[in-house]
Amino acid sequence: MATSTELSLEILPSDPLLLILSFLDFKDLISCSYVSRRLQELSNHNPLWKRHCQKYWLLSESDKAQRNQSWKDLFREFYSDLGRYIEHYATLKRAWDDLKRYLDQECPRMIISLKDGVKEDELNAIEAQIGCKLPHDYRCSFRIHNGQKLVVPGLMGSMALSNHYRSEDLLDIETAAGGFQQRKGLRQCLPLTFCFHTGLSQYMALESVEGRHRYEIFYHCPDQMARDPSAIDMFITGSCFTEWFTSYVHSVVTGGYPIIRDQIFRYVHDKECVATTGDITVSVSTSFLPELSSVHPPHFFFTYRIRIEMSKDALPENACQLDSRYWKITNANGNVEEVQGPGVVGEFPVMQPGKVHEYASCTTFSTTSGHMEGHYTFHRLKNKEVMFNITIPRFHMVCPPFRKSVVRTGSASDVSHTSWNDEENSTDTDDYEDAEQGGLGFPAPSGHCPRRI
Repeated sequence: MATSTELSLEILPSDPLLLILSFLDFKDLISCSYVSRRLQELSNHNPLWKRHCQKYWLLSESDKAQRNQSWKDLFREFYSDLGRYIEHYATLKRAWDDLKRYLDQECPRMIISLKDGVKEDELNAIEAQIGCKLPHDYRCSFRIHNGQKLVVPGLMGSMALSNHYRSEDLLDIETAAGGFQQRKGLRQCLPLTFCFHTGLSQYMALESVEGRHRYEIFYHCPDQMARDPSAIDMFITGSCFTEWFTSYVHSVVTGGYPIIRDQIFRYVHDKECVATTGDITVSVSTSFLPELSSVHPPHFFFTYRIRIEMSKDALPENACQLDSRYWKITNANGNVEEVQGPGVVGEFPVMQPGKVHEYASCTTFSTTSGHMEGHYTFHRLKNKEVMFNITIPRFHMVCPPFRKSVVRTGSASDVSHTSWNDEENSTDTDDYEDAEQGGLGFPAPSGHCPRRI
């Protein structure tokens, strides 16, 4: 009769055991090291910790060589300093690295404005100063970079239209703490961004008060119809810091936001929003301007940027000039307005093979969304009698989700995309006199936002 052999860890070969250990997370790997002397030896195997260093701290072979440490010692060093952020660090560090790599190529002067990360005790001091806990992902990001210097252009995007300009800086932690709000309507809100020109900020709610959700990020929008100054509506831009920051970085580094004059412009381009007629292609990108919009009264302000391009392969005799525009503008209620007029923002561009003409304009809706489409009328330079239309593709404009003030609703209201039953429609404002002479006509803070393109 054959004798049975009792299996033990001591006689099992190392390779299959190391393979099993390679599937464990770092916490389980540490737990295994307390089971037996054999597992303790195997758990110290350097390649096992290499994977965790790469996964959680994004460390490379060159980082290891530079520090002249084992992978386990490297992991231990980073964990002792940043361990509380282990669920956030890799995501945020990768976003920062991607953004810096992109800016180094496209907007190098923005790199200079970035500030070095802060220390843990500095973040603790800020929490003590404002009397609120900061979310872990926010703290983690500011360990990597402490926002930026207060400069123009701002890291968090720009927008320019006639005599209106916005550029948002990512505030450093000290400046943000200085702007921490305790007043009614914005209680327990920390500013994340700031624009010198408009005074606009995006805020993060540090507590679930006044109808806000904890850690959500928003543009504040005073209710212009309420007598109470604490009646503040909110255009929501993120549910937490990580989502807010990484989604913005993704839009930047994938080319979703164009670089214009060394600045990141927050225009959104739908790849399907392109139309080609003969030799000429028209594409459109759009953006919502919260600083010129309001929920009460319903007034939603959008800007759009149009690119008109003539193929470089077009025949020279096909050169032409834009004479007029036609717009069909439809709001969310189905109300239609048709507008036509000469040129675009006072210009009559001449198109020749390979030439590109771009311009920005704007419109407003009394509903939370709407769309525009139309055509340009051109004539041939060689024969002015030859007239033809160039299609402008339909493009949609939708305001971000918003939440109404609890002062108006009496309770926390859900995020809304309500379509207002207001008969006021949109307006095309490509006209030169409106754009160049009249300007935007900025209202007082309690006034109604202007309406022109």
